[in-house]
Amino acid sequence: MKFNKLLLAAVACGLATGANAQAKPEDQIKFRKAGYAFMSWNMGKIKAQVVDNPSSFNKDQVAAAANLIAATANSGMGALYGPGTEKDAGSQKTRVKAEFFQQPDEVKKLAVAFIKEANELQKVATTGDAAAIKAQFGKTGESCKACHDKFRKDD
Repeated sequence: MKFNKLLLAAVACGLATGANAQAKPEDQIKFRKAGYAFMSWNMGKIKAQVVDNPSSFNKDQVAAAANLIAATANSGMGALYGPGTEKDAGSQKTRVKAEFFQQPDEVKKLAVAFIKEANELQKVATTGDAAAIKAQFGKTGESCKACHDKFRKDD
């Protein structure tokens, strides 16, 4: 278990530098924005079915969305925060605060928490229990928001 947490932290925070060594800063920003946008869209699909309109609940759709969220959370997107991505690059704008790059221990803590909650959402979604999914959806959203609150600039 301890090894898994260390591995997740390393992957989440980009200590595996292969991805950023292959992509220009502009592309890293573009790729991470795309990943987060797709994850957000899938969070919206779950929200629509367990919060906004529970009568529309479809276990298979919710499970598919939760699978994508967990896969993205575990994909090592932290590697897309390489040198040069702390500011706008080319045509890509970033909303990441400089503190993100200055507080790696806090970033690791938040990343590991989000990965944990996303994995739990994936697990709970397979049960088809809409109330349990709704509760875990809230926890997952809060862990995502914790990073936004700390490290994302407002528009």
